[in-house]
Amino acid sequence: MTFYSATQSGGYPAFMMVFLHISIVQALLSPVSKYVSTLVGIIGGVALGVLVIWLLVVLTRKLKANASPRGTSESALILNPDQIRTELQVRNSFGLTEEDEQRAHTVTLDSDALLCSVCEKLDFYRIFFDGISETEEVPLDSLSSILQKSYQCNFCRLISFHVRRTWMLDKFPDVDLSGIQCRLFSMSCGCLRGPFYPRPKFRCFRLHGTFGRDILLQRATARSLTIYLMQEDAFKFGRPTDLHSRRVKNTVDIDLVKKWIKLCQESHGDECHNVWRIDHGEDKNLPEYVRLVDVVSMALVPAPSGCRYVALSYVWGAVSTEYRTTTANIAERSTPGGLNTAAFPETITDSIIFVRQLGLRYLWIDAICIIQNCSQDKTTQIQSMDLVYGLSYLTIMAAGGASARDPLPGCRPRTRTLQQHIEVVQGLHLCVGPPRLREALALSVWNTRCWTYQESALSRRRIYFTEQQVYFECRGDIFCEDIAAESEGQQFSNNFLRNSRGEYFPQADFFGTYMGAVKECTRRNLTVESDVIDALTGVTNALAIGFRLGDPARVFYCGMILTDLHRALLWQHNPHTPRARRSLPDGSSLPLPSWTWAAWRGAVDYMSEHRYLGIVNDSGEPSVVETFVNSWYIVDHSGATVQLDVHQISRIVSNPMTEEEKLAYSPPSGILDPMELILDMDRPLAPGTLIFRTTSSHFSIARRGSEENDESNACFHHGLFDILSTSSPPIWVGTAVLPLDPTPPPSLEFVVLSRTASRRVCDEQSLGQNEGLMQRVGLGVIHEVSWNASRPEEKIVFLR
Repeated sequence: MTFYSATQSGGYPAFMMVFLHISIVQALLSPVSKYVSTLVGIIGGVALGVLVIWLLVVLTRKLKANASPRGTSESALILNPDQIRTELQVRNSFGLTEEDEQRAHTVTLDSDALLCSVCEKLDFYRIFFDGISETEEVPLDSLSSILQKSYQCNFCRLISFHVRRTWMLDKFPDVDLSGIQCRLFSMSCGCLRGPFYPRPKFRCFRLHGTFGRDILLQRATARSLTIYLMQEDAFKFGRPTDLHSRRVKNTVDIDLVKKWIKLCQESHGDECHNVWRIDHGEDKNLPEYVRLVDVVSMALVPAPSGCRYVALSYVWGAVSTEYRTTTANIAERSTPGGLNTAAFPETITDSIIFVRQLGLRYLWIDAICIIQNCSQDKTTQIQSMDLVYGLSYLTIMAAGGASARDPLPGCRPRTRTLQQHIEVVQGLHLCVGPPRLREALALSVWNTRCWTYQESALSRRRIYFTEQQVYFECRGDIFCEDIAAESEGQQFSNNFLRNSRGEYFPQADFFGTYMGAVKECTRRNLTVESDVIDALTGVTNALAIGFRLGDPARVFYCGMILTDLHRALLWQHNPHTPRARRSLPDGSSLPLPSWTWAAWRGAVDYMSEHRYLGIVNDSGEPSVVETFVNSWYIVDHSGATVQLDVHQISRIVSNPMTEEEKLAYSPPSGILDPMELILDMDRPLAPGTLIFRTTSSHFSIARRGSEENDESNACFHHGLFDILSTSSPPIWVGTAVLPLDPTPPPSLEFVVLSRTASRRVCDEQSLGQNEGLMQRVGLGVIHEVSWNASRPEEKIVFLR
């Protein structure tokens, strides 16, 4: 091996350095008396012999680590003198200590002795050097065997740690793992921005473990798991340290975070600098009424023009309210030194520390910058959330805690638990790093809160503090502590709220964005249920402005998009969601109309008509090709009845009309005067009452028999019902999704809203009636011919 001829910069062979050092010691002892010299010579000789033996053992083990386990010269990795010189330089620059090695679970020198009979046959040097394509992946062992061997094999221990954490086996210890086989492949990964792109042989390679199992399990869990090579071993393959795994420290490296921000600023340009949906002049300043925390003077100040500030997104949790700003302490807090950090919970104090470490001055915190007991101030500030988060220089996402009492993990010593598992395999440091960003967020309480959805969606740059490490995400890149210069290559975001160029999103696409926001928001939790509209106001404002829909106050009502009301009404309860109204703190129902999703607890879906017709794998949005309601009216907050500007869709009719078109349903025509109808009501209509004209008909309903007694559906609260004609015998005419009440009514009244894209199918809602007012019960589709055959009657609907 060329290892023996490796030299230092001075030209002496590496192994000769020890002898030179000993010779110098002996020369210094020569003036001593003859007897002492003899004694010293004996001692020196013995020491020299011991050192020589020790050196031979170390060199032998080094050769073994670099040699191929198969013992053939073809698969051995040959290192030249320059590579060995790099090795010494890299080890000095990293300063690896015995403590580091012990922390990385590498307490043994003879690492190859800690491999099982399967893993010791693998040539990890060759695997990392040349890679293995996924089509030629190498079989390892059954997953059960690998888990059992984790105590005696370093590589099996890596796989076991990864699987246990990712699949949460400790939480679900009884899961059946029999029959799952593990395989291994290695591929180049990552990308680097800039003029230098490594040649294929110099790219980073990573190991991927795949698991043969049922396709449904593959969808629910990670199909492959990744094992990284540590950056201190990159030199062994003649590769730069970029894209390899690096060691995560006990506290976050502030200089590294500053580097991420600088890279974003200098490399991404308008991609991360401009906020296309915000049109506030060239400076894009915050409104004057927005307050910021000055972390230098420790006072609340009006947002200075053009200032760089950081926003904070966190979980309030069940903590004392004494730290919040109120009308009683706003004056004191607006003077220098008026903000006492001793009264603040740890999330807030750590955020102040972090902003100072970044060299920035201003911080926005909702509980501190909004007067919490002033409804006027809260309303004004909440209406500006799209500006507050959209214009922030970056946003701190406190995703590592369950309340404001928890610290920002890694901001201070001993505030996080490292989950970077490192093992030495055939002389290589291999690592299972902390979870990727998506996995880390999926396990966080922060990601379950409704408020944090819009705070993340509206922000340009995001610093995520999780329990394991810190991540940086912008429109162009994702960086994290455990991967050197990693880039996920997010050159284009499919989230319009984060994209810098509005022309990528035509106006016609806004409903899909709205639909996605509703589905995500309703799957999250709210401590105060009456916040449901406010928690999405920033997103709806951004939608209205970004897609040029008009004044947000006129475009949205109770969370519903009025310009596209005929589609917005087609929301549906998730089958696992009970039908329960949101409530106020006193227990009474939230005074929202039944036709808005915001009035109901739990997850909401928008489903295409195909889902009702039995194509269960269809995930498209509801399509409308013709609207059957010509005029919509609503009773506003002042009690006045106003007409809504709803976009109408008309069908294209052939000329001359076909026989099928002649038989098509025709909605009522003529002018509707809601004021004349309201005068006939016994009492004033409540705000939010929707008034429109359509046709209605009664149909029988029956629960799908195949599901009624199925124990697997015990957790379902909504289900499919057949819509049946009232003729004898009854005929199936459509399908509806309705609440699974113990005693469902034999029939329901349905009103028709629109025609879907499916051939001759109509969207209809089932309604319940109370003193002339109707409430929304469910949603379904019905065949047009059957609707016409039911002899529907024209009806003025007062929907509340």
